[in-house]
Amino acid sequence: MNKSIKKALILLSTGIILLCLMGCDRLFSASGDSVERVSDGDTLVVKDAQGKKVTVRFACMDAPEIAHSNKEKQSRRTTDRNQFSWGVKARERVQQLVKQGGDRVTLNITDSDRYGRKVAEVRLTDGTFVQQVLIQEGLAKVYRPYLNKCPSKAIVQQAETKAQQQQIGIWGDPKFVNPWEYRSLK
Repeated sequence: MNKSIKKALILLSTGIILLCLMGCDRLFSASGDSVERVSDGDTLVVKDAQGKKVTVRFACMDAPEIAHSNKEKQSRRTTDRNQFSWGVKARERVQQLVKQGGDRVTLNITDSDRYGRKVAEVRLTDGTFVQQVLIQEGLAKVYRPYLNKCPSKAIVQQAETKAQQQQIGIWGDPKFVNPWEYRSLK
């Protein structure tokens, strides 16, 4: 083969390789859904593969509430301040986990709730089960009324038992009011 044909083949091959590499992001897109926003300790908004924004409520658990209105933010009530303080900690931990996962999560949707949110088990792309982490760190509690719809109920129950025994997070706070009880007071 003469030199000019070899050069042409090398240039052509290089061009084909470059074109393939430029299209790889379409062929091999990152796995999971892109997280748009962490709303609180048990809710986030993702953008699915079709670009649609979906609000996701974490299955299996309930996290402390955060203040939503100015009135709540300025409240001096001990129960409000305690609840919101733990709620902020839970939200910040979810934000850390999401960032650790490259702002992507994998969802196992188990249900929809009355607000139209998808209820799902949430995992980082490395397999880390977000609900397990929050419960184990004492930043959320197992939510038993819907536990039968939780495929990983044994995992979250075990995580809660461990946190409770070690008095981690909310388990070590005698002033803490369960989120579902706090909401019922409102």
